[in-house]
Amino acid sequence: MTSLKKSLLSLTIISGIVAIFLFVTTDQKKSMATEPAKASQATIVNVEIVKSEPIQIWSEFSARLEAIGFAEIRPQVSGIITDIRFTDGQMVKKGSIIYVVDPRPFKAILDQTRANLAAAKNNASLAAKEYNRAKELIATKAISQRLLDERQNTARTAKDAVKSASALVEQAKVNVDYAYIKAPISGKISRAEIKVGNLVQPGPNAPLLTSIVATEGIYADFDVDEKTYVAISGDKPDDIPVQLFVGNGNKKYEGTIDSFDNRIDPTTGTIRARALFKNTGASLLPGMFATIKMGQSQPAAVITVPEIALGTDQDRKFVYVVGEDNVVAYRSVNIGEITKGRRVIKSGLNTDEKVIIEGLIKIRPGMPVSPQIKDQGI
Repeated sequence: MTSLKKSLLSLTIISGIVAIFLFVTTDQKKSMATEPAKASQATIVNVEIVKSEPIQIWSEFSARLEAIGFAEIRPQVSGIITDIRFTDGQMVKKGSIIYVVDPRPFKAILDQTRANLAAAKNNASLAAKEYNRAKELIATKAISQRLLDERQNTARTAKDAVKSASALVEQAKVNVDYAYIKAPISGKISRAEIKVGNLVQPGPNAPLLTSIVATEGIYADFDVDEKTYVAISGDKPDDIPVQLFVGNGNKKYEGTIDSFDNRIDPTTGTIRARALFKNTGASLLPGMFATIKMGQSQPAAVITVPEIALGTDQDRKFVYVVGEDNVVAYRSVNIGEITKGRRVIKSGLNTDEKVIIEGLIKIRPGMPVSPQIKDQGI
């Protein structure tokens, strides 16, 4: 009996050892099977390695168009309007006659002043001769010194009368010229506000006859923020590229910076700027709203990412980056302008980082991924 018990005990011990060995072996096999399964669960994502590239940086502003030349036409003499020599909206040249105020009264005054001038010249000539004769006679004591002085004074007075008559003639000429109202600048003329037959008068309350807007060019006035101004302040105005867009933005106009103001407005932190554009065909009109894009004169080394790589978290923008452990990390970024379909990143990213560029909805921070690198393609 004792021998049998010992045999049964030995068999039990051996069975237990075998069971433990089988359990450990099975557990190891399960672990080995689980590790590849976990590895196979890593999401495949397309990433782009961030690089710094020289890019032309553009800043966008709202602008209002202003005429480079504008003139309101008002009468400078009194009279009846007898002729209008333009049609509404016509292009006129500087110096061309656009209105005529009845010139006959002014021509009559001109004729009268010319006659007065001729008489004054005759009197001056006679007075000069008498004075010269008196100087000859005074040498022989034939006349008194008093008579010589009188003739000298008469000659001077006659000479001054000629000057006065000449001035009246010039004034009369000016009034005749004012009767023919001319375009002070070249450009597109507005409608005729006062019609033929109306009496007009000069002065502070003189009526507006019409107006002319210069069309060979046009200004775009806009406000530039201080940071952008500082970035280009060392550049020559002619080297700063500017572009103008109106309406739906399909048509682009190239221009140049005309001027910057002499101070920063402390209430807005901006400085007034003015750009000049050609206005071929007079398609740009004063008063239009426009969009101005102003670029830096030299390309700047910046980081850019595709728009699709950006996510929105309330009022912030972010990207997902893949670390060395192939785990997704959340990265808040400060974005800038769009250039060539890509968004400039002002801060938040460093060169050589891997940015996920597709499928942000399926990605979460801390998730393991399998990155597939794509070219930047700028």
